[in-house]
Amino acid sequence: MPEPGKELLELFVSIGLSEQKAKETLKNEVLSSDLQSLIAEVRKLQGKDVDKSVGTLLYHVATRLKNKKRQSFVLGYVAEQEISSEPQITAALDYFKTNPVDPVDKTAFEAYCGVGVVVSPEDIEDVVETVIAKHKEGLVQKRYHYNMGMIMGEVRKQLKWADGKIIKSEVDMQVLDLLGPKTAADLEKPAKKAKESKPPKGKSKEEKRQNETEKDSASPEEKSYENMNQLMGEALRFHKTGENYTTEGYVVTPKTMEILKEHVAYTGGQVRTRFPPEPNGILHIGHAKAINFNFGYAKAHDGICFLRYDDTNPEKEEEKFFHGISDMVHWLGYTPYKVTHSSDNFQELYDYAVELIKRNNAYVCHMGSDEIKGFNPPDSPWRDRPVEESLRLFEDMKKGKFEEGSATLRMKTMLEEGKKDPVAYRIKFTPHPKSGDRWCIYPTYDYTHCLCDSLEHISHSLCTKEFQSRRSSYYWLCNALDVYCPVQWEYGRLNMNYTVVSKRKIAKLIDGGIVKDWDDPRLFTLTALRRRGFPPEAINNFCAMIGVTMSLVTFDPAMLEACVRDVLNNTATRVMAVLDPIRVEIKNFLGTKTKEIEVPNIPHDESKGTHKIPFSSTIYIERSDFSENPEKGYRRLTPTQHVGLKHAGYALSVGRVSKEDSGQVTSIEATIAELDPDNKPKAFIHWVSEPVKCEVRIYDRLFKHKNPEDPNEVPGGFITDCNMDSLTVIPDALLDVSVEKAKVFDKFQFERIGYYSVDKDTTDSKLVFNCTVPLKEDAGKN
Repeated sequence: MPEPGKELLELFVSIGLSEQKAKETLKNEVLSSDLQSLIAEVRKLQGKDVDKSVGTLLYHVATRLKNKKRQSFVLGYVAEQEISSEPQITAALDYFKTNPVDPVDKTAFEAYCGVGVVVSPEDIEDVVETVIAKHKEGLVQKRYHYNMGMIMGEVRKQLKWADGKIIKSEVDMQVLDLLGPKTAADLEKPAKKAKESKPPKGKSKEEKRQNETEKDSASPEEKSYENMNQLMGEALRFHKTGENYTTEGYVVTPKTMEILKEHVAYTGGQVRTRFPPEPNGILHIGHAKAINFNFGYAKAHDGICFLRYDDTNPEKEEEKFFHGISDMVHWLGYTPYKVTHSSDNFQELYDYAVELIKRNNAYVCHMGSDEIKGFNPPDSPWRDRPVEESLRLFEDMKKGKFEEGSATLRMKTMLEEGKKDPVAYRIKFTPHPKSGDRWCIYPTYDYTHCLCDSLEHISHSLCTKEFQSRRSSYYWLCNALDVYCPVQWEYGRLNMNYTVVSKRKIAKLIDGGIVKDWDDPRLFTLTALRRRGFPPEAINNFCAMIGVTMSLVTFDPAMLEACVRDVLNNTATRVMAVLDPIRVEIKNFLGTKTKEIEVPNIPHDESKGTHKIPFSSTIYIERSDFSENPEKGYRRLTPTQHVGLKHAGYALSVGRVSKEDSGQVTSIEATIAELDPDNKPKAFIHWVSEPVKCEVRIYDRLFKHKNPEDPNEVPGGFITDCNMDSLTVIPDALLDVSVEKAKVFDKFQFERIGYYSVDKDTTDSKLVFNCTVPLKEDAGKN
């Protein structure tokens, strides 16, 4: 006798599903059961096996229509073949979305779905012939490289209810008749357009840096993605406020339309979102996407966004995390409409729980947490206890008559992942940071989240993809209490290569002395990125650039760093810094008095002003900018090759070189000459005179592998993947004096080196700089 699973697999394949799709369907018990029931019902109506054309339509109904009564309604049309194509079934499902209240207006439904409209093969042939005649010139010219999708689109527009496969077949046949079989040239990929030839190089790379001609000079405001369309991505298809019922999977009850009418009256049709972090840790780069999406979506639709702390677990919450979260939201440039806490609603949530018990949708259970873990725990022996008994016991839980773990309140529903009767309330004898010791029972996320959304009249409950399995319980709970039910939309979370963001794992790095704290610049917490010098605009631009997708996405830090460079290029004041200095004595310096040189703050933007730096007979240059035995192509200072000094207007030539016993150069005696066409140098280098000593910290990736948490890449665990040389400290770097009054978080470009930011470890006696990002690698550096 065949196995039940095998029988179902064969059944699903027989109605037109691919074997892969059939296997995926079998994994979802609810979908599998629904599809099996629909097949049985159509068999009964037609009196025969379901053919593949009908089977495809049934799959659409099973996956997209959950209302059983309406499933039966549409099946009648499918069985009678009055709805016989995918465009028709799609129209039917769209009609149900926009008309959720029973009874269904049959006349309007049939008109909307094209019932009774017959599209003959001759009709398809005539329309295709007309459209191809319109595009004949382009087809003859480009042949099979022509955009056939455009032709298909025009035909489909005229023949809304025709079968797409039949249309495609007719288009293919008529194109073949016009052009003949494909030739070898037709099978080749179209050649890419040749790149325009670059103008001849009139200047060396060093001169280009010297002049720093205008580059990416759009202001930060112009590049701040005010439109938000780029960020929105797939969110552009979200429902309009008050039209929640048009969303796929949204559950409509007899009271839904009246409740939605009250919701729209209360909100005025306003888009309302919320950013709901748990105050038990520091925000990271993934939260930046959530902040941008929630606040950005509301802003793009003239709506409002709440900052709501999901503070239902008093054991893990600390006051510093409340402040830290608020600080980061404001740092990214967003101001919440209102700051709220889940705990603000503890009384309302308790009252809802009592009502849920009264409606026989929740019960007090005494199973231990270990007993109900996993996806196939035994049913609770207390599931069917009398309502009055659960009410009394829940009141006893509230009064502290039970020990922790000895009783919970569970809801009579099932999560989409198969977990049955999730916990709504548990006992914790821990004072709450906000409500003190008033409560000893606390609601869970599964219970709290949707009801707080409902109480705040959130229109779009935006959350990451891992919460998709809770969507059904979200809708169930709101509807079980007959309260306003928002729409939950899930999107793919943002992951970053070469890092970890888990609170537990970062704590291990701190405890192990690998990083210093939550804001260590090698981490990807928001406080760490701020300390490293990442501008908030760059993080927001990065979130806008990657957009919102429904799938999980992982990016390389280089993409974020590119956004950082784009912003800092237009905002960071240029200064000169020498990290590994050689002293240079200029023997022919005119006079003993130090000269002042005026240097542009941002060369391509005169409005940013200038600053002055000293130029004296003693200067310092970078050790790598001098070579006694240069390799071929070396363009900087050598005993036989002069070099230009940036901003000074002089060329520097070597006289005598002094060295230690080890052979390391300690100083150079040199001469200078004013620049003119006869002594044009091959390169320009940076330098400092009468400098300020500063500490400079340079960072490398904290992890060696892209996925330090993947046991296949890092079998020994993420700690073993740490790069112990990820921090280099230069205690006595030399910077020009213009940085003397710099404040914490001030940002600079160290010319020819990279972007740097003043660190919080700075003291009155010494500035400390963090390397934010290096300049882009330059293949012609040497």
